[in-house]
Amino acid sequence: MDFGIRFSGLSKTEKLQLYIENMRPLLNKRALFSDGTKMFRNPTEPMPGDDVKIRFRTAKENVDSVYIVYNNKKEQMTKGESDKKFDYYEITIPVGEERIDYYFEIVSGAVVCYYNKKGVMKEVFDWLSFSIMPGYTTPDWAKGAVMYQIYVDRFCNGDPTNDVVDSEYSYIGEPVSQVNDWGKYPAAMGVREFYGGDLAGVIKKLDYLADLGVEVIYFNPLFVSPSNHKYDIADYDYIDPHFGRIINDGGQPLAPGDLDNKHASKFKNRVANLANLEASNELFAKLVEKAHAKGMKVILDGVFNHCGSFNKWLDKERIYEGQPGFENGAYIDENSPYHTFFRFHKDDKSEWPYNNSYDGWWGHDTLPKLNYEDSPKLEEYILKIARKWVSPPYNVDGWRLDVAADLGHSGEYNHKFWRMFRDNVKEANPNAIIIAEHYGDPSMWLSGGEWDTVMNYDAFMEPLTWFLTGLEKHSDEFRGDLLGNHDAFFGAMSHHMAKFNTQSLQVAMNELSNHDHSRFLTRTNRRVGRTATAGPEAANANVNKGVFKEAVVVQMTWPGAPTLYYGDEAGVCGWTDPDNRRTYPWGREDKELINVHRELIKIHKSYDAIKTGSIMFLGGGPMYLSYARFDETDKIIVALNNHFDQLTMKISLSELGIDDSDRLVRLILTTEQGHDLSAQFYTTENGVLTLTLPAVSAIILKNVNL
Repeated sequence: MDFGIRFSGLSKTEKLQLYIENMRPLLNKRALFSDGTKMFRNPTEPMPGDDVKIRFRTAKENVDSVYIVYNNKKEQMTKGESDKKFDYYEITIPVGEERIDYYFEIVSGAVVCYYNKKGVMKEVFDWLSFSIMPGYTTPDWAKGAVMYQIYVDRFCNGDPTNDVVDSEYSYIGEPVSQVNDWGKYPAAMGVREFYGGDLAGVIKKLDYLADLGVEVIYFNPLFVSPSNHKYDIADYDYIDPHFGRIINDGGQPLAPGDLDNKHASKFKNRVANLANLEASNELFAKLVEKAHAKGMKVILDGVFNHCGSFNKWLDKERIYEGQPGFENGAYIDENSPYHTFFRFHKDDKSEWPYNNSYDGWWGHDTLPKLNYEDSPKLEEYILKIARKWVSPPYNVDGWRLDVAADLGHSGEYNHKFWRMFRDNVKEANPNAIIIAEHYGDPSMWLSGGEWDTVMNYDAFMEPLTWFLTGLEKHSDEFRGDLLGNHDAFFGAMSHHMAKFNTQSLQVAMNELSNHDHSRFLTRTNRRVGRTATAGPEAANANVNKGVFKEAVVVQMTWPGAPTLYYGDEAGVCGWTDPDNRRTYPWGREDKELINVHRELIKIHKSYDAIKTGSIMFLGGGPMYLSYARFDETDKIIVALNNHFDQLTMKISLSELGIDDSDRLVRLILTTEQGHDLSAQFYTTENGVLTLTLPAVSAIILKNVNL
């Protein structure tokens, strides 16, 4: 720099100031940090009337001032605590009834920058501001909780007497069938196949789940329904007797070649018999009680946007007609008390039921859409259901909401309903959680009055799948430009995570697989396919357990609630629906995969830094990356090598507060061949950690607290 030219015409004071500014160390932007965790905001979930202490971290003696900008105010923060690496600026602000959005302005000499949910920015973007939503809390038990999703028909058959039998009834034009080979692959149109899994089977395996480390069981739908997936509910008041208990079992299946459900007397007697229904509810209450006794919560699947054409309110298949305790359905009786529950369409020549025409979800007449806006009675009924299952004697711990953004005929009503739903659920059980299925930006529902969180596709499953496998989550598309692209991974994660507030992110359902997408282990073969085109055996071919273990390491160390899809931990493969609904392979499990899941769950549960701490992206390159989780007690470093060769990577840990006098210990190393729990110690040199990782491996390190 030519100071002679720059000093020309300046006073002595101005010359001195310019000199000081140019001698100042450059602003260390990597050291700037704040978020909504306890280390930087306390309390993290304030109530109206609270005072909130907000902190911002900078490198030591590196900035002139830090300001917080909120509610059209700009206030200077005070330097509080300091340690050997960082200064912490702080301010206490009062919380009223209204939401507070805030960001930080950092001044260092002539340099001014801003800090928000995405980190250091040159400009202010209001939508990226941190937010305080007074009174908005999510259950503490769910923050970082290990969840386990069970598709009941395929998990374990504990009671063969309740199995669906061949031709018990017709469903979508063909008779249902009982599968006697537990290991059979699901058919391409396998919605009518029943393997016999039930609640008795889940009870039988509760010890297995507890030993694995599961803290929450999430069930796919359990209510009365003709399908094996049960997303077309027939009766929200009762557990399906095929999952529960069948006491009265009279009647006959369909006669050969007869598809008329009016003759399926065995099915009618099973699912519309009050003795069976009440016994099934009692069994479910017993399951929840046993799960709670083992320290596990239970979440139900709520399908409230639509029901099924078998539903007792519509009764298109005439299952409930004439049955004791049931009123006529809207399809068979224009004077039905449920007439307004659906939108029927007619012309001048139409007779009831109006040419079979009613609103179906996505046009499917087997999935009639529920008509809330025109039916206060329906609204009241579903809100009663919302309360019923989270209350005694069932005491369920929350709801997962199917296609929640689709409910109602307008966005305005959708938000109104979910506000009522939340109020009813939280009044009945204040500790219950509300998790919505949602793709895209969820922020308008996560403002404190509706959902607690979502199934985390955009800020977890999708970016991780692209990075590790190059495949879309259905195995429908391969993109080489996203495979191993760490910039795309961190960019997608930071962008979508910014749509959450901390209390929603910490309880987000982080899945690798589920009932709607291909199994993650199958995605590791990097092949596009479905069971109808490639065949089910191809889903098992050329899979890479090392890549899968990398994914599980991320799942168990990423912000949110890691959620296992039943059987993933045992090595189950499968293309997307219905092949992803294979049975749990009891007696044929991959024991090493189960063990590595068990060990990673132990690590996850051992550190608050993982469950509720901050996250920091440390860096990466083609086919590798690293990040950290930390709080005031622990610093956890995670690194992945997705190459098929050994790789040496260098990771700067200075911004994590680790220096050359600190030691790091290895908690676990996963590889294609297995996993290693032996302790190995590391140190940094000039703040840089040098790691040599085997091919297709992942490692977790933590600081050693002396």
